[in-house]
Amino acid sequence: MSGTRADGGPADRAEERAALLREIQAEMRETAAWTGRATLSPRVVAALRNVPRHEFVPSESQDAAYANYPLPIGSGQTISQPYVVALMTELADVEPGDRVLEVGTGCGYQAAVLAELASRVYTIETVPRLAAEARERLARLGYANVEVREGDGWAGWPDKSPFDAILVTAAARDVPPPLVAQLAPGGRLVLPVGDTPFSQHLMLVEKDAEGNVKERGVLPVAFVPLTRRPVPSGGDS
Repeated sequence: MSGTRADGGPADRAEERAALLREIQAEMRETAAWTGRATLSPRVVAALRNVPRHEFVPSESQDAAYANYPLPIGSGQTISQPYVVALMTELADVEPGDRVLEVGTGCGYQAAVLAELASRVYTIETVPRLAAEARERLARLGYANVEVREGDGWAGWPDKSPFDAILVTAAARDVPPPLVAQLAPGGRLVLPVGDTPFSQHLMLVEKDAEGNVKERGVLPVAFVPLTRRPVPSGGDS
């Protein structure tokens, strides 16, 4: 971890987290032919072990907090399947000194996992209630290296860029050009792309040291759509 939390990680429900990690590792092996990753790195394993997922799910879903499937969090949004969180985090290759952008804060779980790995995490949520709740929750749990902003994530966070890694936790129709522009040389953008849940693929976008960009599809996925705020009348599109 990046040394930002006040405690060493909660011990409660540790057995459930350990069982979930075994399930995630098994799924990593099963999908290695598509993803190119047969296992999680020790740092990602430690991050997933440290983050108390039950603190990020609604009270009515507590019994399923460590189940390997997504859960509703209200406002038409979900907390992603733990395997998908793990895979996206693994593909991002976050290093201890990195600055990371997340688009789609939701309940804050993915941001907390990234905060265990990075120096600084910036996360954007378009739903005001979710942004406020995630900000309070992350602060309460001691994630002092996360900054939450309410806004349209498509445009990224230009004044905090460039970012060493960017993760998008909702599906865009295309790779957003502003996010590619805000990616640092050597950086990685991980996001689902597709018009419908039946046509989405997790994509990895990499920018090399010269600024050249390459994309590859990783795995079929199903995410809620990336919500964009309407442009004010008379504003730029």
